[in-house]
Amino acid sequence: MLTVTILGATGSIGQSTIDLLLQHPDRFRIGGLVAGRDVEAITRLAGNLQPDFVALADESTGPALRDALAHTGIRNGAGEGAVLEAVARDADIVVAAVSGAAGLRPTHAALKLGRTVALANKESLVCAGDAFMRDAKRYGATLLPVDSEHNALAQALGDGRLDDVAKMTITASGGPFRTWTRERIAAASPAEAAAHPTWSMGMKINIDSASLMNKGLELIEAHHLFALEPERLDVIVHPQSIVHGLVYWRDGAVTAGLAMPDMRVPIAHCLGLGERLTIARGRHLDLAAAGSLTFEAADEARFPCLRIARAALAAGGAAPTVMNAANEIAVAAFIKGAIGFYGIADLVERACAHFAGPYRTAPADVDEALAIDAEVRRWSSQALTAA
Repeated sequence: MLTVTILGATGSIGQSTIDLLLQHPDRFRIGGLVAGRDVEAITRLAGNLQPDFVALADESTGPALRDALAHTGIRNGAGEGAVLEAVARDADIVVAAVSGAAGLRPTHAALKLGRTVALANKESLVCAGDAFMRDAKRYGATLLPVDSEHNALAQALGDGRLDDVAKMTITASGGPFRTWTRERIAAASPAEAAAHPTWSMGMKINIDSASLMNKGLELIEAHHLFALEPERLDVIVHPQSIVHGLVYWRDGAVTAGLAMPDMRVPIAHCLGLGERLTIARGRHLDLAAAGSLTFEAADEARFPCLRIARAALAAGGAAPTVMNAANEIAVAAFIKGAIGFYGIADLVERACAHFAGPYRTAPADVDEALAIDAEVRRWSSQALTAA
């Protein structure tokens, strides 16, 4: 019986994880549930799952959470201290699925405890990848990739040697704007940008997918997870979202990870810790029914965020940290209607240029990464106001 703590329990990854855990009650129990601020959703989950501890990151929700759980006997709290208390409680696996830079501190706290961390918070490696990978080794933690692309790469790599890998490629669906002209993309609304053709991941991540920034973040994540140089990492557009990652070997062979687009597949691979879990109601891949699989080169002219992310990865240091912070501010501004779709790439590129001098070295730790993140957010917000 393995104890699982879920960071980001009310999000799409958290919900898929819970679905799997409920399918295997003889193998898993819930240690802790952590979410942002949704008292009603976390209370409903707690009532069904009976975890040991529940935490919400928004400290102002504390009184409402206490009242909602008053007669359940479930320990609970709100604020960063409560989130870290949830992480500190005994668990065999911590599913790190908090979105954005907000996930850095709790994910790192789990890592420092030597936990097995099923990592869905790509920003941990984008913003502080060197520190995370160093500390994972230092504290004996295990990082398992939950993102479908990186999980597919891990499975395709198998027991192969990284020295024998010529290239690793992650796939992109192309998002809702794959066939749109640049002019049409420029006039797109937030609702159109968030209408992902394959995945439902929350508005911010869906918009990152529309701009291909999500693929840029995943390239940086892959760089840290697999210790590959930027020139050995690539992106290809694959609208069917069945091939998730490809490993090209130096002898010309290629291995690939294929599955129907269902996040429970990579999550189950992580939770199984080497064993395969049966997924009830899972859609198994039928290649004859799929008919054909198509691939296209990514167009960095129509999707400049991918070009900017590649440049940040090549620059190294804190460039990815800067890029991620500016992107989070830019996407929020786009959602509010303050800027157009291409205003996202414009602000991110300006931020990367502005901070290119001060931050040539990678953050030494999570605190430094979050300090850089805060500074870039302030500058980006001011830049938007001044525009």
